[in-house]
Amino acid sequence: MLERGLKPGLLIEEVSEVAAEEREKFLTRISGQPVPPRIAELVAGSGIPRQTVASHNDPDCREKLMAYGPDLLVLGGTRIIRPPILAIPPRGTINAHPGLLPQLRGSSSVGWALYKDLPVGSTVHYVDAGIDTGPILLRCPLAVHRGEGYEQIVRRVL
Repeated sequence: MLERGLKPGLLIEEVSEVAAEEREKFLTRISGQPVPPRIAELVAGSGIPRQTVASHNDPDCREKLMAYGPDLLVLGGTRIIRPPILAIPPRGTINAHPGLLPQLRGSSSVGWALYKDLPVGSTVHYVDAGIDTGPILLRCPLAVHRGEGYEQIVRRVL
């Protein structure tokens, strides 16, 4: 988003054991590839307000969102977001998912695609109460090249 000049009005980052574990899993999946910057590094000096919460589903996060009054939420790399948070923005919530929906819902989508010999790619979709079941906005298949390792593919999908 930032590379395209799209600037969020507010960034809420989850700082928790779960988030730390998920980051470690991600770093393992891209082992040997360039490590992407942390959120704080990406938005440093941008003027984008950044807040932290213990969980994106906690009342604290809900209060911060209600105070801000967003029209739309944009997710990336987050845990499953529950209905009380999803109900806040009038224009809904969209997510970038590292798999081609509807075939590859949930986590480890790249690994499952390779294991099942399915196409690899990413999907942008509206978020509903299910897991990666909302209406699809955009599917982006990704060509996998002979000799390309799992870590390289994961890095390109994300």
